[in-house]
Amino acid sequence: MLSRVANSIYWMCRYIERAENVARYISVNLNLLLDMPSEEGKHWKPIVMTTGDQDTFEKEDPGYSQDSVIRFLTFDRNYQNSILRCLYAARENARSIREIISSEMWEHLNNFYLELTTEESVTMALDDPHRFFKIIQMRSHLFTGLMDSTMSHGEAWNFARIGMMIERADKTSRILDVKYFMLLPQASLVNAPIDHIQWMAVLKSASAFEMFRKEHHNITPQKVADFLIFDNYFPRSIRHCINKAKICLHRITGTPPGAVINLAEKRLGRIQADLEYTDIDEVFAIGLHEYLDSLQGSLIELGSSIGTTFFNIKPQAQNSSSEQ
Repeated sequence: MLSRVANSIYWMCRYIERAENVARYISVNLNLLLDMPSEEGKHWKPIVMTTGDQDTFEKEDPGYSQDSVIRFLTFDRNYQNSILRCLYAARENARSIREIISSEMWEHLNNFYLELTTEESVTMALDDPHRFFKIIQMRSHLFTGLMDSTMSHGEAWNFARIGMMIERADKTSRILDVKYFMLLPQASLVNAPIDHIQWMAVLKSASAFEMFRKEHHNITPQKVADFLIFDNYFPRSIRHCINKAKICLHRITGTPPGAVINLAEKRLGRIQADLEYTDIDEVFAIGLHEYLDSLQGSLIELGSSIGTTFFNIKPQAQNSSSEQ
């Protein structure tokens, strides 16, 4: 397979997953605002802080109103990680490899992008955000389903899955980080009903609430973080995503289990080993934010090594959010 083709399909799926997860970021706040008292309802600044792009946002609008944050994260064409820009980048990558992907995948992605550019979409996002961002998530899921059911599960599909899994692992860590930035100012309120509501919102934002409750009766910070980081079976947990990415990577390279032949496999194996031999007590001893921040750095390095190993792309100073 040409490195250009592999690069395009890898980034096409990363951008689709990124668009869905930006919608999930916003859903964290929307779910919280349904239950939080009005004096605790101003949570839009942390959602931008978690993306690491608050300086970009404040150049245009120093205020953090709901409408301004939704417009920035969803429709801003000058912000490279907005949902609209992610879908544009995914569509352009898909356009260059139409002979590799199925016609159903292309038609759905093309319509997904075009519908988002209409004024009706902007109106719905501001007037009925719960419904709008649910639609974004469902359309992303449909694209994934089309890819799995209409595309041969060969080398191209494995590159697509690697991109999707790495992006998902990164964004699950950031959804947890949303909670970190929303920690209540009074330590006495930790484990209070408001704190419980926040952790429940985090689970719902990762589509994890029902599966979590099947295994755990009580919602506690340790149990939620343990489930989203270390659960081996939940498809949005970080460990599950890394395990699936490693399987796909070894299918591409043909490397026997337990062996590595390139930097990408080495870094992915190191992340997997860390998740395998770390438990939630160690994470909280380190600090949840500190652990997630280190993990995000490792995922950025992994993305860079995949680019140099398979796509002949030299590492750049900027992070993995760079467009391809």
